[in-house]
Amino acid sequence: MRTMKNFAFLFVSILFIFAGCHYPAPNTNIKGMKPFTKDSLAYLYKCHYTFNTNFELSVDSFRLVCLPIQDDSVTIRKGDRVVVADFAIHSDDPKDTLWVKLAHSEETQGWIHSKDIVHYFIPTDSISQFIHFFSDTHTVYFMAILMLFTVAYFLRLVLRKRISLVFFQDIDSLYPIFLCFLMAFAATLYETMQKFAPDTWQHFYFNPTLSPFHVPLVLSIFLLSLWLFIITSVAVLEDIFRQLRLSSSVFYLLGLLASCVFCYFFFIIATSIYVGYLFLLIFFFIFCKRVFSGARIYHYRCGKCGQKIKTKGLCPHCGAINE
Repeated sequence: MRTMKNFAFLFVSILFIFAGCHYPAPNTNIKGMKPFTKDSLAYLYKCHYTFNTNFELSVDSFRLVCLPIQDDSVTIRKGDRVVVADFAIHSDDPKDTLWVKLAHSEETQGWIHSKDIVHYFIPTDSISQFIHFFSDTHTVYFMAILMLFTVAYFLRLVLRKRISLVFFQDIDSLYPIFLCFLMAFAATLYETMQKFAPDTWQHFYFNPTLSPFHVPLVLSIFLLSLWLFIITSVAVLEDIFRQLRLSSSVFYLLGLLASCVFCYFFFIIATSIYVGYLFLLIFFFIFCKRVFSGARIYHYRCGKCGQKIKTKGLCPHCGAINE
């Protein structure tokens, strides 16, 4: 009976979260609202952008169609900024019935299918620019971090030095494993939005905010996890450089970065095939076990540096031998 109640609670919680995945439709029935304002809100809800939204071309060049003659066009170059000037409905268009007019200057103006904007243009907002840059380059940078850690790891093995790593021979702190859990949690939420609420993420991409308030629940949780990740990172740095020597601290940071990279890719891929939620639950139980057993792990203190150690013998902090 208790198991059934737990499952029922979990099911209701999931429904509650996914019910808060979407931005609410704007109320355009307010008395006295001007037609232009109604249209602007309607397009903002439908397309995620509206009149006077600014974009920047992200490809080498693009041709804007000069309607009504579709063979006539104007060309803009990479980095050129445009503004949404108008919308038009073409019900006989088989590709996309909604066209958007973009203006670069008085002389350079043209039309584009609304669905093509996300593929060729990026918003000029700094947060949107960062999201676009991270989406395009995160694989390269993450693989570079993994490669750097791998080279450093084998170098340490060659030098036969005792090393500290997150999960293995970890420092006396819960922050590193909590940081990895936050990365896994954020990656799971990100992929969840991509699969079940892509419009929510696209609306956030075109209208970004760093505030976790006044946004859908799933996006609010995602933003809170990112803020918590940043705060925890500061605590991690303080603990690492307080407990380890400089050379060991640098190596530990590389290992922690590699662990976060692994968590990001693993949970993105796992969530895309729906098993990421199970692995995240397992990770959560591992973290809880670490929290409750952490106080019982360290039974000794080094006689030289005073740091807590798990067993007698070589101190991982200063290298002294404790009998």
